[in-house]
Amino acid sequence: MNTVFLDTSKKLFRYYKGLAEKAIAQTPEKDLFILPQENENSIAIIVQHLAGNMLSRWTDFLTTDGEKPWRNRDQEFEVQFTDKEALMNYWEKGWKVFLDTLDNLTEDDLGKTIHIRQDPQLVIEAIQRQLAHYPYHVGQIVYLCKFFTNEAFESLSIPKGKSEAFNQQSGEKRPWQKK
Repeated sequence: MNTVFLDTSKKLFRYYKGLAEKAIAQTPEKDLFILPQENENSIAIIVQHLAGNMLSRWTDFLTTDGEKPWRNRDQEFEVQFTDKEALMNYWEKGWKVFLDTLDNLTEDDLGKTIHIRQDPQLVIEAIQRQLAHYPYHVGQIVYLCKFFTNEAFESLSIPKGKSEAFNQQSGEKRPWQKK
């Protein structure tokens, strides 16, 4: 059963990474850096935060606290990047550390205790924590991308008014299933 948990978790994380990237790809570069309101986060800031979280949490995951001394979480919510290429390179760096770590975990690792901010938790709990955290922010990214691109945004799920046609598809893989 633990293998199933690891495998399905990996699929879900990759699915949500892809959703964010598909939404960002549709969004004009200038819009990635716009603050929707004064105290809100831009798409770029959310991307920075996710990457920073991944780098901190998943570097030396089994052996060091997930809140690294070199992480400056507050700085993740300030503009660090001014161009899409640098931003997406940072995004990829975070995802690489995270997914490489996840890919190297074994069933036996799931019952081990790790620490985040000195708080002990099982590896399986840490994965579940991120299965809530990362999709939460991906949803924010997708929403903002849709907001900025408006009618030009190509749906990443079932478009309005297309549920029946989608449900009638037979034998086709759903977006979250491995192809």
